[in-house]
Amino acid sequence: MMSRQGGLVALLLIWSAAVLAEVPAPDSTAARHEAQRLAELPPIVPVVGRIDPSGRKQQGRVSYYSQKFAHRKMADGRPMNPQSNAAASKTLPLGTTAKVTNLQNAQSATVSIQDRGPYVAGRVIDVSQVVAEQLDLRKQGATRVEIKPITVPQPNGAIKLGAGAAEMTPSEIIQAAETTKQLVRTAGR
Repeated sequence: MMSRQGGLVALLLIWSAAVLAEVPAPDSTAARHEAQRLAELPPIVPVVGRIDPSGRKQQGRVSYYSQKFAHRKMADGRPMNPQSNAAASKTLPLGTTAKVTNLQNAQSATVSIQDRGPYVAGRVIDVSQVVAEQLDLRKQGATRVEIKPITVPQPNGAIKLGAGAAEMTPSEIIQAAETTKQLVRTAGR
């Protein structure tokens, strides 16, 4: 059971995340309920070519960038760094921070959507080599994953909490919001 002071601290941290994300400050209960509602919705199978800013979880196959893509320009204008947490999605907005979980072994990693793709039928996300190692994916090459957005940039400039936010601590949410703001602010430079 959380003390009144602990509850106040949690509320302040979530309010801080909302301020940092430039969205109206939710109370901690409402933010958690919305993230939980999104997490409980059935996974979607994205329609290719449509950007989905809803924050709903997705399922599909993951693969990872081959070494030949190292240092090539990604969709957000940055060079691909195999040691970063960069990922490519056909449907998540650039700048999205998401939790990716390998459904075969339950290993998870947090990624930042910085590129478009993958351009292989049946795959929904490509991850960097370091993320592939975190997911224990390097031996398999491709496997099924669940993708839960934590923070999702919206077309109007706001940042929305996604299904993955329900599993994060307030400080992790603040960090995800900061990462998303930074990625969106410097995209294409």
